[in-house]
Amino acid sequence: MNAAANLPDDIEALKAIILAQQEQNARLEALVAAFKQALFGRKSEKIGPDQFELALEDIETAIAQVETEGEAKPLVTPTRTSTPRKASRGSLPRHLPRIEEVIEPETTLCDCGCERHVIGEDVSERLDIIPAQFRVIVTRRPKYACRSCEGRIVQAPAPAHLIPGGMPTEATVAHVIVSKYADHLPLYRQAQIYSRQGIDLDRSTLAAWVGRAAFELKPVYDALLANLKRSTKLFMDETTAPVLDPGRRKTKTGYFWVLARDDRPWGGGAPPGVAFTYAPGRSGQYAEGILKGFTGTLQVDGYAGYNRLLKRPTQDIQLAYCWAHARRKLHEVAQTGTTPIADEGLKQIAALYRIEKDVRGQKPEARLSERQARSKPIIDAFEAWLTTHRARLSAKSPLGEALKYIAKYWDGLTLFLTDGRIEIDNNAVERSIRPIALNRKNALFAGHDAGAQIWAMLASLIETCKLNAVDLHAWITATLRAIINGHKQSDIDALLPWNYAQTV
Repeated sequence: MNAAANLPDDIEALKAIILAQQEQNARLEALVAAFKQALFGRKSEKIGPDQFELALEDIETAIAQVETEGEAKPLVTPTRTSTPRKASRGSLPRHLPRIEEVIEPETTLCDCGCERHVIGEDVSERLDIIPAQFRVIVTRRPKYACRSCEGRIVQAPAPAHLIPGGMPTEATVAHVIVSKYADHLPLYRQAQIYSRQGIDLDRSTLAAWVGRAAFELKPVYDALLANLKRSTKLFMDETTAPVLDPGRRKTKTGYFWVLARDDRPWGGGAPPGVAFTYAPGRSGQYAEGILKGFTGTLQVDGYAGYNRLLKRPTQDIQLAYCWAHARRKLHEVAQTGTTPIADEGLKQIAALYRIEKDVRGQKPEARLSERQARSKPIIDAFEAWLTTHRARLSAKSPLGEALKYIAKYWDGLTLFLTDGRIEIDNNAVERSIRPIALNRKNALFAGHDAGAQIWAMLASLIETCKLNAVDLHAWITATLRAIINGHKQSDIDALLPWNYAQTV
């Protein structure tokens, strides 16, 4: 029996079905076209990956709504088929606990009066989620006394707690920190979530917990920053940090300066790490202060404030610049229309990136050898191209400004040809900044300079955990417990995230 047999005989009813089907198809086609454009179309470089993901989510949700509408109101009565449709949903992880429910027929008696027996079964699995579950840890410490004499009473000592006499466990405080600084959920929203489960916690109470944890975790943060500065190759960047200025009843602009280490592309042995530092401004003096004690290669963008580092009396820092920023200058020009000169520059930079993709993960010596053999001819040709077109173009034109930028930082842009450890761009530190931008959008601003520094400190520890594939909640909980139980300051490096990863 086919679907045509279920169609009505009335012409007007058939027209209504066709029109409804055409309308549904048109909506789906428009949504699919938007989905393809978002997924494969040209995107402005200003659109961040997280914003892009949000756009895809909304389009996919709208498509699912239209499809569900069609299933809920079928235009033609569906016919029963012999084989039910099987949806491919993948398999659920085996480590998840299973709660089985058996659904029995109303009766298992046969019409003949005999009891039916099981000949098989259909099994389906669905993912179930229980909202954050609260529980109370009750600690009892019995007191013991002797009936035969008047000896002293014996009782086990009270365990050390992060909040003496307070209600939260270290795991609870860790959950609040992860929710705020990793999941970008402000404290007042967390308080609202807890309230729905009958737990009345004021935002200021949660803030007090976070502040106490930040105080205890600061030695770990200091050890992280010191460890990074012992490296000879780091990335550095800065991003804005709006901070409330109560005196003026408005926000002021501070900055998060970020140091990052990621030696994985060249097989380095040092674990990846990130350290944010808050400063009230963007002057190069802040970068110089943060980098006190560091010597080596610093990979940065073209911000002029870093030039101050080259004037240190010891002259122990060299600056490697970012080809992604150079490319962006040409890309902005290319977006304005037909620009064969900019397009040619972009093609040469793309060729450099293809080589970098091939050498990623190789040892520094191998990377350097490949770059000398394959990248250096491209760089030499690019330099000649740059000199030729700078002589022909007005320095004040958009393309002239882009070429001037590249020429200004040429020595630092070509430094990757002399050291296999140096990356072609600064993207490693750019990726580290994204969570700060997300938290900034959700929290709007930091309430105080001190609060901004706490934000920077906890974000450093969290992002370093992510880079080392460490469970955030487990690490913060374990580290807080270790500190309050008297972990030695002289062995503080043992608490760094990458060392925790080696012990679990």
